[in-house]
Amino acid sequence: MSNDAVKHDYHLVNPSPWPFVGSVSATVMALGGVIWMKGLFGLPQHFPWVFWGGLAGVLFTMLAWWREVTIEANQGDHTPVVAIGLRYGMILFIASEVMFFVAWFWMFFEMSLFHEVRAVSAIEDVRNAWQAWPPAGVELVPAFHLPLVNTLTLLLSGTTVTWAHHALQVGDRKSAKIGLALTVALGILFTAIQAYEYSHIIHENLFFNEEAASAGLYGSTFFMATGFHGFHVLIGTIFLIVCLARLMGGGFTPKQHFGFEAAAWYWHFVDVVWLFLFAFIYVIFGTP
Repeated sequence: MSNDAVKHDYHLVNPSPWPFVGSVSATVMALGGVIWMKGLFGLPQHFPWVFWGGLAGVLFTMLAWWREVTIEANQGDHTPVVAIGLRYGMILFIASEVMFFVAWFWMFFEMSLFHEVRAVSAIEDVRNAWQAWPPAGVELVPAFHLPLVNTLTLLLSGTTVTWAHHALQVGDRKSAKIGLALTVALGILFTAIQAYEYSHIIHENLFFNEEAASAGLYGSTFFMATGFHGFHVLIGTIFLIVCLARLMGGGFTPKQHFGFEAAAWYWHFVDVVWLFLFAFIYVIFGTP
């Protein structure tokens, strides 16, 4: 390249195999899921290895691709203009996640606020399913027991991740490590409590009373909303664990730590979604 080449603030990435590898792996994983559930291409049902192979490819792609992004940042390729683009990308990703949860809230509000409208249907099963909300015969989860404990757990984790972020901004790496480690521990605690709550629901058969026609509707929306949130907590915890490992290994500086900042944004998003879940699903529409 000549010395009079155009200089600009944008980082042009080198050719990378990871978009192609990730796409192929995701396709294999999707087909593997179909094979596992239904059978396909002559492979029998309950054959899980194609799915696990695709998942391994996806995870490897994520690890390798994000490692390259980290190397680019450490080499100084993430100029202020590139950093702004990364921030916009994370903001748009969180916005898409917000709309994802809007769908589950929408379904829950549809059943809780407008069930009387559907109860006049000419179809008997529909009338029975939408007759009352919460559904008759369905035992609800007490809002101020384990769900309240999990609410306090996430709220506390929001303060610890903010403490860690502020400590990193002022160069206090020791406090940043402590705050981030506490956040990871609280995230693991939240997941453990929710797993225990789910095991209680399944063991006691709370949402699947055969005498309640709408039990399946309630159970489906409950598990989709709270379950996907729990999955996001798990992903956020892994995100923070990676940031903690990078911090322990000497990564991040007070002026360059967008990886950790993005993790903190994601974690606060998870906190806010849970507050809405707790308020509406457990408290307002979760009590008879």
